Amino acid sequence: MGGVTRPPAPDRDPGLQPERTRLAWRRTTLSSTVAAVLAVKASLHGGVRVEGVVVCALCCALWLGFLTVAHRRIRTLAAAGIPPALTPRHAGAAVLCTIAVAVCAAVLVY
Repeated sequence: MGGVTRPPAPDRDPGLQPERTRLAWRRTTLSSTVAAVLAVKASLHGGVRVEGVVVCALCCALWLGFLTVAHRRIRTLAAAGIPPALTPRHAGAAVLCTIAVAVCAAVLVY
């Protein structure tokens, strides 16, 4: 331990984390959009049936709910200053929409 010094830690740029989070929300909305389009395609594959239309409408409603939460968060992250934490209500809505779309996908595949 003779005279070895560490270089000082670089200053943290507080703007990078919100930017990465905003981009992650954008990627997630893109993935959700692709999943919704595939769900619509799968539900209408064998012809138009009542069950398929109901599941298709449910998937679209869930997609719109997730898109609303994601857009609100992206807008908050893009605002100047330190963004506030995601509220439990919005986080719960995003999780609920994601799980419900997964259940719809399981119903469509089964």
